Amino acid sequence: MSFPETVIPQGSWVLITGVTGHVAAHTAKKLLQRGFKVRGSVRDLEAAQWLTQDVFKSFADRGDLELVHVPDLGAKNAFDEAITGVSAIVHIASILSFSNNPREVIPPVVKSVTSILDAAAREPSVKSFVYTSSIAAAVDITPGANAQHAGPDAWNDKAVEVAWAPPPHLENYWHMVYQASKVEAEKAVWDFVKKNKPHYNVNVVSPATVLGEALHQKHLLSPYPWLKNLYYGKAEIGALFQAIIHVDVQDVAILHVAAALDPDCNGARIQAWGEHCNMNDILAILRKTYPGRNIMDDFDNQTKLEVTADSEQPLALLKKWGSQEGWTSLEKSAIKEMQGVLKWFPEN
Repeated sequence: MSFPETVIPQGSWVLITGVTGHVAAHTAKKLLQRGFKVRGSVRDLEAAQWLTQDVFKSFADRGDLELVHVPDLGAKNAFDEAITGVSAIVHIASILSFSNNPREVIPPVVKSVTSILDAAAREPSVKSFVYTSSIAAAVDITPGANAQHAGPDAWNDKAVEVAWAPPPHLENYWHMVYQASKVEAEKAVWDFVKKNKPHYNVNVVSPATVLGEALHQKHLLSPYPWLKNLYYGKAEIGALFQAIIHVDVQDVAILHVAAALDPDCNGARIQAWGEHCNMNDILAILRKTYPGRNIMDDFDNQTKLEVTADSEQPLALLKKWGSQEGWTSLEKSAIKEMQGVLKWFPEN
């Protein structure tokens, strides 16, 4: 099988931070399948053994996959050892917090990004850097928000304003703090590029709500197991979320691979958005797929997000690096994820 030209040669080491995560594990899989070596950073080496002893055992046994311990993403020089000798960095790990205090969330997230960028600047072997941002960095994903378009210069500045505002705060205020952390972290990436002009390519991939195949049961537990909750009748998920934009985990992984390897991709903000949907759309898929099961009724509070994104570049990259036309459908993603739910959680 032939592959497109790459900015680094096959056999090069790629650092993936937070490699046990849903998107990160799929990204590692695709890089390993293309003949690259993966060094994955983890917070807990013992808890990550399923990667080397099970899912990617064959790659680990031949020396193509190794794990490195990075317990604190924001610590000074946290990534110096992990980065040594790597040719590309895919920084997917983030500090996920449900705190309502912006000072506990935003500065540490920004610091973790600038820390690894600084480390990469000191490592001459690095040729490519990819940061995983979020749809929330570009647009307000609050249901009912005004229509917005995620172009190259779009920022969700409202989230930053709300997050740092004094009390009283909105319900689910932590979600605005989370959105603001993604805005300020991605801005820090581009500020670093502008000021330091690093010797490596820099790209950002910004996923929407990621669904799809789970490589391990942990991928169905955090932070919100949409399909699992809906299948087992946990109605609170509908109260929390009235509208989302779906994207398949493998589509997101392909875009990370493209952002790391494509020599023509530099300075890009790649919006990884698939299909506008809500919990009722997912319930309809569950009823169709499992006609013998009594699936809960539709929620009466569901809507759709009035946001759009530039899609020409991500769709071209999916075709070039994934040999696929268009985004994976919500239905296909849901069915893939449900296979894992029924395997690991046959009864809830």
